[in-house]
Amino acid sequence: MRRVLVANRGEIATRIVRACFDEGLESVVAVSEADRHSLPALLADRAIVIGPARAADSYLSIDRLLAAAQVTSCDALHPGYGFLSERPELAAACEENGITFVGPSAEVMRRSGDKVTARDLAREIGVPTAAGSDGIETAAEAVAVAEQLGYPVMLKAAAGGGGRGMAILPGPDELRSRFSTSRAEAEQAFGDGRLYVERYIARARHVEVQILADSQGNIVHLGERDCSCQRRHQKLVEEAPAPGLPGELVEGLREAATGLGAALGYVGAGTVEFLVDLETHSFVFLEVNARIQVEHPVTEAVTGIDIVREQLRVAAGEPLSFSQADVELRGHAIECRINAEDPAAGFVPSPGTVTGWLPPAGTGVRVDTHIREGDEIPPYYDSLVAKVIVHAPDRAAALELMRRALGRFRIDGVTTTLPLHRDLMSDDRFVRDAVTTRWVEEDFLPGWETSH
Repeated sequence: MRRVLVANRGEIATRIVRACFDEGLESVVAVSEADRHSLPALLADRAIVIGPARAADSYLSIDRLLAAAQVTSCDALHPGYGFLSERPELAAACEENGITFVGPSAEVMRRSGDKVTARDLAREIGVPTAAGSDGIETAAEAVAVAEQLGYPVMLKAAAGGGGRGMAILPGPDELRSRFSTSRAEAEQAFGDGRLYVERYIARARHVEVQILADSQGNIVHLGERDCSCQRRHQKLVEEAPAPGLPGELVEGLREAATGLGAALGYVGAGTVEFLVDLETHSFVFLEVNARIQVEHPVTEAVTGIDIVREQLRVAAGEPLSFSQADVELRGHAIECRINAEDPAAGFVPSPGTVTGWLPPAGTGVRVDTHIREGDEIPPYYDSLVAKVIVHAPDRAAALELMRRALGRFRIDGVTTTLPLHRDLMSDDRFVRDAVTTRWVEEDFLPGWETSH
């Protein structure tokens, strides 16, 4: 492997370019017209324009990405996260054209990406799953299943995650009225409108386990992350390790994650996600994300392992550079996602020109970004502008360091979620306890929005 096409944009493109540099690999960034002067394009060895700003004509075009890889003689392609990163069609197209895909095979991606199939596999190997249905085609089927499970229920897309098509339904009327909307959302997002129904866990934490596997059969976990601080199924804050979980539960999560990865024949970096039921102190399998995660830096911070470099090495056929015995979690890490959105106005996007940019710096502080002063934040893509990651000896110290880091972060010209994150880090409830997946929406935001 000599030259890698970075088939993504934003901060993850910057992150991959830097990992390529560290590995001694050349990088070519595929950019839309809107991103031709972006930081990733300047940092890479080369940038190639693949189409207009609209994602469907650039970052979501397999044909354009393959053509870019071939024209620039790239022998590998890294999909990052989002866009086409979990589309088996891209992995298959790379395989068919002799380009190394930095990720699992198309077949593994199909099996892990289909939520119903992944649930079935989890059950087969003894991993707990929430009570629910197989794929369903009609609202009547959904109601019939929900009547057996008991309300409220979750309606989910079988072919993808990220909150697309997902809804919590308190009764049959709401389920019937929501079904067609969820199906349309799933069809648009994933090209697959299949849905399934699952029992809703009212008081739950979202905990995920990072795994890495190579083609020699080695598979390891890098500990767990807590991603419960979220709004509308979109994560706001992540922590590693997940605070306050019993040791026996943690071991169960880790064993379930590596067991599922082994059963899938997984190769590369992946994340196995779970819901932890606070009422029963048990967990159920949620899904597999067959790609690098936005929140991977908190795991890198507590393990000292560069996950993106390991991805590149594994894709090149090398074994993992460490064993499970080498993995030791040190201290505590927290990540805040800073978006160009107005949280006081319903999180409406805030595109525009960044007229002032002064990120925090210091020991234990890391900022992953693609933004510089004077950059334009376009309206066409995800609004993430930066990730602030801190690492300290324990959670209390990490929270204090994050409060200071966010206090020093200055962004002018666009509205961002910085004020929200500053208040989150100072909220006694968040500081004192591990929160549930519904805490931000049900407990934090109502009072915060009133005061802002």
